[in-house]
Amino acid sequence: MTRQSSKSADPLARWARWAFICAVLLSAGARPSPADSVAPLEQLLHRSEKSVERFWQQFADVSCNETVIQLKLGKSGKVTYQREALFDYLVMLELHSDGIGVTESRQAKRESAKGENVPLLVTNGFATMLLVFHPYYQNSFEFESLPDEVVNGTSLKRIHFRHVKGTRSPSALQLRGREYPLDLEGTAWIDPDSATISRIESGLESSLEDVGLRTLHCDVRYAPIRFSTSKEEYWLPTTAEIEAETTRQHWRNLHRFTDYKRFSTDAHEEVAKKP
Repeated sequence: MTRQSSKSADPLARWARWAFICAVLLSAGARPSPADSVAPLEQLLHRSEKSVERFWQQFADVSCNETVIQLKLGKSGKVTYQREALFDYLVMLELHSDGIGVTESRQAKRESAKGENVPLLVTNGFATMLLVFHPYYQNSFEFESLPDEVVNGTSLKRIHFRHVKGTRSPSALQLRGREYPLDLEGTAWIDPDSATISRIESGLESSLEDVGLRTLHCDVRYAPIRFSTSKEEYWLPTTAEIEAETTRQHWRNLHRFTDYKRFSTDAHEEVAKKP
């Protein structure tokens, strides 16, 4: 089983942790090979599995700068406190008998001076939210097609997903040393040609009032990144916005991922320009 490392100074905030399991479930003959024998949605889901597996390999091959802005909101939604930090960020993988262990490494480069003792939300692992479409998890979700949407001149497929209760979940609320699997539903924007996911948005199917979590909403964007030393195009996260509300607290966090570098080179990234 995969694990995300997550440390928080505030017990109320020790929950936004994604635990991911990576395993190859596809076997020869698991899906129909003739393209015309597969329904369009199933065909796109099958191609997105390959896209997400490729993302997993690429994301583990890079490091970047991560800017994290933590906001505490008042009753009117106005910001009452803000903290900002800049990190060297990378993802490390460890092989286990039951999957791949995932550890996010953050080395502080710049942090706001700590003032008041304000409880803030600590969010980890949301950059990898598209692993909902990984072959290990697809059977844990129901999918349906939504009307296409044109984004920056490109027509994208919109796929709605909903977690099937009682099945394995890629996300968990960590609170007071316990983990509570989350039932998520949301929408993914997928390029029909490459099957790459450019955006994924999700939230709770229903509130978790019994543990204090009323709402959780996240919106993660991805973009093509090119490196001067590689012909391959990398699709990597650019932003992740998470908003959560408990019975007493309301937070919004923004993660920005910039200045990507490959481990095999010190070349800087260039965000690919869309035609």
